[in-house]
Amino acid sequence: MSLVETQRHGDIVEVKLARPPVNALNPALCHDLASALSAAVASGARGVILSGGPKVFSAGLDVPHLLSLGDDRHALTLAWEVFFDAAMVLATCPVPVVAAIAGHAPAGGCVLALCCDYRIMASGPFRIGLNETQVGLVAPEGIQRLMRRVVGTYRAERLLVAGEMIDAEQAVRLGLVDELVEIENVSERARIWLEGLLTLPPQAMLQTRALARADLIEALQPRHIELDRFIGSWYDAGTQAALRALVAKLGKA
Repeated sequence: MSLVETQRHGDIVEVKLARPPVNALNPALCHDLASALSAAVASGARGVILSGGPKVFSAGLDVPHLLSLGDDRHALTLAWEVFFDAAMVLATCPVPVVAAIAGHAPAGGCVLALCCDYRIMASGPFRIGLNETQVGLVAPEGIQRLMRRVVGTYRAERLLVAGEMIDAEQAVRLGLVDELVEIENVSERARIWLEGLLTLPPQAMLQTRALARADLIEALQPRHIELDRFIGSWYDAGTQAALRALVAKLGKA
């Protein structure tokens, strides 16, 4: 059974993360996401909406699953590779993709949103950001580039160093998201935005888009992710303690 649901709206396909309760990104979900995106394009979709659950778009990587891998460095590396592969499929998608963020989007959820062309978020008490430093991790250079390209160099530095999760109102002010709408209208507004874009002459729009997104694709190249270094830091004693404290906190929520 797929962990992703798809729905067609004419030339637009909505790809919805469907792994309750919080769409934690385990390898199976990342694999299904990449497959669904490729299938949507193969079916003739001219635009894609990436959506998640109500109140949580995606809580990011499935930390309990990753911790359960213990000292199996090979399995841990594969799990992260599948996630970055899914991000690359988003980044290289040949048609526009809108993130319909109907809730929180920390860490890996934020990365997926940053790989989309446009981000529409629910107004209200929802937060988005790259909070890696709060759990003892260093966001790879490539992921930092994703943040810098949308909010600017200095603001990205401040957000990344603090691992700050900002609320929806601040996110739209800084440009991390493009629009805020009521939570029940997020996917509909994403569809309307895409429909407007698709009225443009397709060849000019798509070629301009490809040029404009070249830096995004470059950011996700393995040399900018340095996965071996990232995996090495994962096993740092301080990082492991912070990750286990996070899991304990989530278990009490």
